[in-house]
Amino acid sequence: MDSPSVSVIVTNWNGKHLLPLCLESLRGQRFRSFRTLLVDNGSTDGSVDFVRRRYPEVAVISLPRNTGFAVANNRALETVSTPYAALLNNDAEADPLWLLSLVDALERHPPAGFAASKMVFLDRPATVDRAGDGYTVAGAAVLRGRGAPSEAYSREEWVFGACAGAALYRMSMLREIGFFDEDFFILCEDVDLSFRAQLRGYRCIFVPGAVVRHGWASTIGRDSPPSVFYGHRNVEWVYVKNMPSRLIFRTILPHVIYDIAAFLYFLIRGRGGVFAKAKMEALGGLGKMWAKRRRIQRLRSVPEGDLWKSMDREMFWKRRIAAGRPEKRGTGAEGEA
Repeated sequence: MDSPSVSVIVTNWNGKHLLPLCLESLRGQRFRSFRTLLVDNGSTDGSVDFVRRRYPEVAVISLPRNTGFAVANNRALETVSTPYAALLNNDAEADPLWLLSLVDALERHPPAGFAASKMVFLDRPATVDRAGDGYTVAGAAVLRGRGAPSEAYSREEWVFGACAGAALYRMSMLREIGFFDEDFFILCEDVDLSFRAQLRGYRCIFVPGAVVRHGWASTIGRDSPPSVFYGHRNVEWVYVKNMPSRLIFRTILPHVIYDIAAFLYFLIRGRGGVFAKAKMEALGGLGKMWAKRRRIQRLRSVPEGDLWKSMDREMFWKRRIAAGRPEKRGTGAEGEA
């Protein structure tokens, strides 16, 4: 085989039971010019030995402890020499045309720095989990298409960002804008990266042919204390780091209303204390995030008006209903409100 053009990164933490579905789907890819890296976050369930024995083609980076999603992926990205890097969740099964569709899309769309997959539910593949990410004028991410019929998202289109659970990135873009923010640990790190890419003029293309069946919160759980804490701490850090100054004046009131609505929602669900703790820690990290903001905004190349046009209007309760629809499982990102 020629030198690979894609490095596929799978991050794992005690997911031995999930890995066969994911790694077998990679073995079945029509696009063959890739190598697979598994980053193990200090698993204690025998994941590393299992992969080395059953999937010898997979290179393993074994970390001594659970460093979180952002750090684990960064350790792998630092080793990548291929033009593209694909990220795939360990609870995801990729369609045989997944990687081929993503690479083809970026080859055909030079302005695109990254590409989003069509993620459907593993147990209900006719229903969308997410079709790329959006971002609202209230300063929060949107799980685009959640709960809609899969056929409703059947054409390529520009979107705000990609869920890092199934996405393809140009390494040249990542080296320019930076990898994932390691202070985030888990959740919203992909939203932050998408925002930084948008600010530097890189676009994201949604690729309907790149289908992934996703297991929905196999690791962190929907509305669990960790998902509420990290999701709602990090949503503030994304906003502070990336929202241009003039747009802050247009978005700050919707953002405050969003936070109040989210607090009431989690208070009803018995997570009000965790939500409040998240906001307090977000406030404690404000100085560090503001320092990062100065560099990000100094390098911004996109007019604020263009960014404003790319944002969705806020419909909090409608999308909370959509996010919570499948009760059997939940994904870590769905802890966001």
